[in-house]
Amino acid sequence: MTTPTEQPPQHAIRLRNVVKRFDGRVVLDGVNLDIRRGETMVIMGGSGSGKSTLLRTIIGSIIPDEGSIEMLGQDITILEEARLNDVRKKIGVLFQSGALFNSMTLRQNVALPLEEHTSLPPQTIDIMVKIKLELVGLREHADKYPSQISGGMKKRAGLARALALDPQILFYDEPSAGLDPITSAEIDQLMLNLTKQLGVTSVVVTHEMDSAFTIADRMTMLDHGHMIIVEERQYFDALRADDRPTEGLSQTEKLIRQFLRGDAKGPITERKQTTGYVDDLLGKMPKHLAPRPSVQATR
Repeated sequence: MTTPTEQPPQHAIRLRNVVKRFDGRVVLDGVNLDIRRGETMVIMGGSGSGKSTLLRTIIGSIIPDEGSIEMLGQDITILEEARLNDVRKKIGVLFQSGALFNSMTLRQNVALPLEEHTSLPPQTIDIMVKIKLELVGLREHADKYPSQISGGMKKRAGLARALALDPQILFYDEPSAGLDPITSAEIDQLMLNLTKQLGVTSVVVTHEMDSAFTIADRMTMLDHGHMIIVEERQYFDALRADDRPTEGLSQTEKLIRQFLRGDAKGPITERKQTTGYVDDLLGKMPKHLAPRPSVQATR
């Protein structure tokens, strides 16, 4: 009996040979990545590795110099602005700071995308805002201003706003940054619950390992603009626990294990120590640390 051909997994995002340069410096160097529908993909990497640039490139705030980025079946690198905006309405972004408008209450912050991008009547918007705030446990705080709430609550309010238009994909930029361990764990649990309840695809940029291993289905690591590995979470878990001497590991495995464990010694620190002291004094900053714009005009 012939076994039916297994269907390939559906992908929410596909990156092919994505290259980004700033002033001739290569920040993303031929990145390839498939993100499946409904999964949580964690993007890891040290400072200057290119992970924040990659996130901004995927959401369309930075234009790649080469390659393609397919999101929900459309290559956003060739879309006209109007069609690109239609795709953007299907995604939500939780920025590192929460990015709330300080002059607006939480209710007004969450309502803003609905007022800007839909023709729903005010009564319907009010109901939808209450639903989104309830999802993140903030409905009773709807009339507070950002200055009146904690950092963790700001993150949750930012997530409620990201959910306002019922996105198919959620992007998180360092969701646990600046939070105490308990609040960070609460945010992780909230992300897991929302992924399960809503079936959204989640893309998370983080260097917080406890958070990464809690929420990830798959994980990938960037190193100086190169996507050096994409694997299931279990692979990284096993490598983190691997106590073999470094002689038994490949150079890539040594690098990844040092990052996962936060070890003081390893290829990452050895590479940092080779940075030229004289060049630093003369202002010749290493390419991967040079300042670069966070946003460019999309068209």
